Amino acid sequence: QVQLVESGGGLVQAGGSLRLSCVVSGSTFRDYYMAWFRQAPGKEREFVAGIGRSDDSTRFADSVKGRFTISRDNAKNTVYLQMSSLNSEDTAVYYCAAGRFVFRADTRRSYDYWGQGTQVTVSS
Repeated sequence: QVQLVESGGGLVQAGGSLRLSCVVSGSTFRDYYMAWFRQAPGKEREFVAGIGRSDDSTRFADSVKGRFTISRDNAKNTVYLQMSSLNSEDTAVYYCAAGRFVFRADTRRSYDYWGQGTQVTVSS
């Protein structure tokens, strides 16, 4: 059974930084394309960033380009989301997602497994 566990969320002031982590267990981590999504209150869950199996390709939502980076450590079965220059619009629950065959990284249905989410709150 594949499990994804996120951590690193919390309360941060506007302009600050935060790093999220997601540890994957129960399967071969390097077989999966990994991504982060987020969901703000009253809004749809949206794509934030994605990374290929070998860390050779990344993709970002326009809203986070230049502020967020995504990376993975296949030896630790972990994917990271480094967030900087945070603002109130980044407040959301952040979800880690894993997919074996991802044709559209920004589409929720591309992913097979999801974490439980971690709350990020940015105070102004």
